Amino acid sequence: MTRKLLGRYIVIDPEICHGKPTFLGTRIMVSQVLEQVASGMSWEAIIDEWRGSITKEAIAEAIRLAHQAFCEHSHEFALEITST
Repeated sequence: MTRKLLGRYIVIDPEICHGKPTFLGTRIMVSQVLEQVASGMSWEAIIDEWRGSITKEAIAEAIRLAHQAFCEHSHEFALEITST
């Protein structure tokens, strides 16, 4: 697999973090930042924690891509509800 851009700020590179999506020019995995957002951490605190290696625009792109993936693949994770 070759390096692939998923957007302006996010890349998949088999040589970096075992091919997991990272922010361009870093080894910060997108999943780590999404987990921080999900836990309620402010974007400013996230940026500070990563010492400015990512921007608000990069976080926004990660959320947009996660939203798109959720919308396209949520049916794969859905469980059928049965009445008892």
